[in-house]
Amino acid sequence: MFEAAEIAHKISKADYRKALPELRKALLDAQAELHARKPFAVILLISGQDGAGKSETINTLYEWMDPHYLSTLAFSEPSDEEAERPALWRYWKSLPPRGRIGIFAGSWYSTPIREHMAGTLSTLELDARAEQINRFETMLHNEGALILKFWFHLDKAAQKKRLQALEHDPRTAWRVTKKSWERLKGVDHLRRTAGHLLRMSDSPSAPWVVVDGRDDEYRSLTVGRVLLDALRARLAQTQAATTPVAPIVRLSTGGLNVLTAMNLRRHLDTARYELELAHWQGSLSRLVRHAHFMKRALVCVMEGVDAAGKGGAIRRICAALDARQYHVIPVAAPTEEERLQPYLWRFWRQLPRHGHATLFDRSWYGRVLVERIEGLCQEADWMRAYSEINDFEHEMHDSGVIVVKFWLQISQDEQLRRFKERESTAFKRFKITEEDWRNREKWDAYQQAVCDMVERTSTGNAPWTLVEANDKKHARVKILQTLCERLQNELGISPDTDPHPSNGTKHKVKRAK
Repeated sequence: MFEAAEIAHKISKADYRKALPELRKALLDAQAELHARKPFAVILLISGQDGAGKSETINTLYEWMDPHYLSTLAFSEPSDEEAERPALWRYWKSLPPRGRIGIFAGSWYSTPIREHMAGTLSTLELDARAEQINRFETMLHNEGALILKFWFHLDKAAQKKRLQALEHDPRTAWRVTKKSWERLKGVDHLRRTAGHLLRMSDSPSAPWVVVDGRDDEYRSLTVGRVLLDALRARLAQTQAATTPVAPIVRLSTGGLNVLTAMNLRRHLDTARYELELAHWQGSLSRLVRHAHFMKRALVCVMEGVDAAGKGGAIRRICAALDARQYHVIPVAAPTEEERLQPYLWRFWRQLPRHGHATLFDRSWYGRVLVERIEGLCQEADWMRAYSEINDFEHEMHDSGVIVVKFWLQISQDEQLRRFKERESTAFKRFKITEEDWRNREKWDAYQQAVCDMVERTSTGNAPWTLVEANDKKHARVKILQTLCERLQNELGISPDTDPHPSNGTKHKVKRAK
């Protein structure tokens, strides 16, 4: 991977000065077009060895281009807040919007390289990280991002010479630390680890460019030209024809599916409801205060047909939680800021840290429901969203987030009754809109989309729970019970004991009869 970069590359200062004005003008023109049209975002990864010119290259780009539309994100060891969320969370938060160039100094490659060199990450685990990164970058590419990854390479002798030069210059001496010299001893190990990871993650949609870091002028011109060529090529692309997508294959089931098979007549009388509600709210309150939960987090997804009772169910959950411990996210149409980002961006940034819960009133499943039915995205977009959503939820689970998903189902007759009740009740009128009536006309299309969604995104770590919601009391109790049972299972707590013992002993919990 690094052999070509070890051939001496050098450019004379005269040739550098001659090429520079035209390159800078062309870069500024391309950047101006990018900002004006906002067709995509640019992600530049600046990686490599100590002393190979990473900082100098970033400073050069700021000198050559308009800094108003550049942003630099520097990443080192994760903070406590970052460590309590999925590994990619801090990078998702920092993605540049369309029309801008984001420069990442340190990236999602830094941690796996460092951990593998320290012996805390096996080669098998490194390969798994590479696959995770490949899926992440493929998703960014599919969302339109232009990804360029630069690795600045030095052989051991050249790196030692560069560190000595930096150390002897008062303006740069601060950049050379004891760790810099320690890392020099492991340069061969770094070459093997980085080379392996770079080979595993080199793809047409996110290619690696390995640059000889010995000559400053050569390095700068190479990066500038690669960036310019990539910008020009992407800006010149016309709107491609929609890629044909294979249809979803369905077996003939005589109209029976996961929704039509539900028993919507399930009912709970008021007296039993009050007992069950108190029991499960009490259990939930204890579970989220348990010491084990302080090392986990909860994401609750509430989806369902219009007027199915999502808001009421969320309020019963929140009644059992400390207001400082949870956050409810009502999801509506994306804002202008959110439209300039990959569609999962606005959900990634809302993930809770350990010991906290986030409840989504509608969620990322809008891509395969309303956006699919209303034609708000291309078929290829919602078809690939199934796997992207599964990856998202898998990463949440791997980081300690407990993902619980509910679909609330009511009949068409019950929905009509609730719509009319909302229209006739003054304090409920805000709940009914023309869009609700319009969506009702597409009932069958939405039901099919829900069946596809459940089939393709109900996984072992994040299964769907289908809730019979014609009776609100039954629905609320089933949701609370499911939440408690999932938490008990994930936290390893026996269901017949108090999940929050105050003195280290277990206390029996009386079950409502």
